[in-house]
Amino acid sequence: MKLLKATAVAASLLLAAVTASAAEYSFKVHNTTQSKIKKILVSEDGKEYGFFDVGKGIKAGETVKLVWDSSTNSESCKQYVKAVFDDDSESEPAKFDFCESDLELEF
Repeated sequence: MKLLKATAVAASLLLAAVTASAAEYSFKVHNTTQSKIKKILVSEDGKEYGFFDVGKGIKAGETVKLVWDSSTNSESCKQYVKAVFDDDSESEPAKFDFCESDLELEF
C-alpha cells in the first residue's frame, strides 16, 4: 500500500511539473554583435522598461533562452525590447510578439 501511495504522489508531482513547464513563456536571444549584452529591457508601452536577469551577460555570438516571470502573464504579447551593451549603449527598441512560438531575437 505504501508503494502504491508513493507511486501516486510521484506521478502527480511529475504531472504538475509538466503542466508548469507547458505554461512557461520563453524566447531566445542571439547576440550577433561584438559586445556583451548586459541587460535586456522590455516595455509594453515603449516608455517604462523592466529588465530580464541575464546573469553575467550574453557574450558575443552566444544564444540564451530567457523565461518570462509568471507575473507578466496578464500583459500584452507584443512588447518593445532593446539590449544594453557592456559600454552602456542601447540598441533601438523593436516590437516583438512574444506569443509567437520559437521566437528568437537577434541583436
